[in-house]
Amino acid sequence: MVVVGGSIPLVPTKQFFETMPVITLPDATQRTVASNTTAYQVAEQINSSLAKAAIAAEVDGRLVDLSYRIDKAIRFRIVTVRDPEALAIIRHSTAHLLAHAVKQLFPTAQVTVGPVIENGFYYDFALSHAFTPEDLLKIEKRMHELVKQDIPIQRSTMLREEAIQFFRNLGEEYKAEIITAIPKEEVLSLYREGDFIDLCRGPHVPSTGKLKVFKLTHVAGAYWRGDAKNEMLQRIYGTAWLTEADLKDYLYRLEEAEKRDHRKLAKQLDLFHIQEEAPGMVFWHPHGWTLYQIIENHIRSCLQSADYQEIRTPQLLARQLWEKSGHWDKFFKEMFTTATENTEFAIKPMNCPGHIQIFNQGIKSYRDLPLRFAEFGSCHRNEPSGALHGLMRVRGFVQDDAHIFCTEDQIQSEVAAFIDLLYGVYSDFGFNEVILKLATRPVARVGSDASWDKAERALIQALDTKKLKWKLSPGEGAFYGPKIEFSLKDCLGRIWQCGTVQVDFSMPDRLGAEYINEQGERKTPVMLHRAILGSIERFIGILIEHYAGHFPVWLAPIQVIIMTITDKQHDYAYEVAQELECLGLRVKLDLRNEKIGFKIREHSLQKLPYQLVIGAKEVETKQVAVRRQAGDDLGSMSVPMFYQKVRQAIVSKS
Repeated sequence: MVVVGGSIPLVPTKQFFETMPVITLPDATQRTVASNTTAYQVAEQINSSLAKAAIAAEVDGRLVDLSYRIDKAIRFRIVTVRDPEALAIIRHSTAHLLAHAVKQLFPTAQVTVGPVIENGFYYDFALSHAFTPEDLLKIEKRMHELVKQDIPIQRSTMLREEAIQFFRNLGEEYKAEIITAIPKEEVLSLYREGDFIDLCRGPHVPSTGKLKVFKLTHVAGAYWRGDAKNEMLQRIYGTAWLTEADLKDYLYRLEEAEKRDHRKLAKQLDLFHIQEEAPGMVFWHPHGWTLYQIIENHIRSCLQSADYQEIRTPQLLARQLWEKSGHWDKFFKEMFTTATENTEFAIKPMNCPGHIQIFNQGIKSYRDLPLRFAEFGSCHRNEPSGALHGLMRVRGFVQDDAHIFCTEDQIQSEVAAFIDLLYGVYSDFGFNEVILKLATRPVARVGSDASWDKAERALIQALDTKKLKWKLSPGEGAFYGPKIEFSLKDCLGRIWQCGTVQVDFSMPDRLGAEYINEQGERKTPVMLHRAILGSIERFIGILIEHYAGHFPVWLAPIQVIIMTITDKQHDYAYEVAQELECLGLRVKLDLRNEKIGFKIREHSLQKLPYQLVIGAKEVETKQVAVRRQAGDDLGSMSVPMFYQKVRQAIVSKS
């Protein structure tokens, strides 16, 4: 037996053994440890290599620090960098490392919050000095210096009132304000690394030496608590990874994402713009609107094939209707409102209440169900100005929205048919990797537990019947029903949540929707809310970045540019253009008196799929010289042969 600090008697008593906790390891084996043994000491007892690799532990399903002391029987697991939880722990600890470095370099800075986000972390600071790119380099250098010092990260606890006074004495008023919102009886945990101490639930790595692979990326403004009425803080973003190779790959993807920024490409390709006089609203230019219509018409064609009926509902609906539907209580802050003749109206933020009004016109029978109403519904939401981001976050947008009114027995078949439709559409646009999540009942919701049970069961059965992989998102459902979320992975590995299908037992009942069943009784239909693209505007932004503006032929606003070498070829160029336009291609002529090399370079920047060059030889042979946007020279060919090549690419959506 190993004696630690003389606390274990040389001849252990029966009472000693009875107080030694038993821990159960992941492989179901059990170990008896001395009471008050730390998680790290357990790792040492198991394997010295495991102790060296350890960064945290899991106790009864909860992540804890390696300093955690065991005083009862538990399920126990050591967390190393090989475990999926490791990256979040490292990123959280690196956020604290960032704050530590900032406080050393800028002692008057106040720290606020520093959470983990996708691919990294950030920390918000209150400081009169504006951080510069040079400052980021200095901060990052100091972070590496702190890593080399391998400073222990130590956890302690403090009562709420004591913690408030403690941080006020440090001049950290924002941190003290955070604590005042915490219940009085709660014991708070603090983490110290050297001369820096911060409020945090943890867990953290045992020392700064575990944090080696990170990079600070940029600075942005952020309002305190996300409220535009509050002070503007400075947010430093960073990323942290397990290996240098991972960091290098991420920075490459970050650089590539910057090149693909849809706002920059929109200007280059003359697609759209947004201006201060209409924040979050899109001004579509001819090429951009062509792209928009191509997408809308493709979705419309798919919906028609799936027996949807397209409808149109008003932009303004009276407040009373939104109150009945339940939206007013949940979303009134996001609604644009107006009033006239003593009636308050809201510009619709979603389409569902309007669709129920159409369903309610006339008597519906079970023979009419399922009834599928689709609308390219123009919606508006009062998003915070600081959250607006090109097409990705707007105030005015159009949803490829639809609602299916059906019986309970039809839910699974309708959800299954929708999933098939959705996968087909995503494939058409070049997205073949789809991630599915099932979001279940939130705390704030309408409807009975029994109806939620039925709805959640129906979605699970539909997913399992299709043999699809999915993850659970507890509590993330809509207030009126659970939902399946469909997310796309783009060429840079980024995840975009687009599609959704939601089962709703509540809203049809709240708004008086009924049908006559086989027994002649009045019944409330189930309503399935569903969308494939979500916001068309946002989906176009995703497409622009996914393809870097190099759209497949079927999506390209201009598919063919025809260029002449001299004015002697103009007549033949007109003939070719007319022939291709009659065949349904989108064609543009460039008859300018410019060198052909200049024209080719210019239109290559416009990322047009095909360039046709016409010179004296082409006029004589009644052919065209064909170039692709990638720079491939396909040689000369007849116009019908060229059309067949383009047609094949359009049909295959390649």
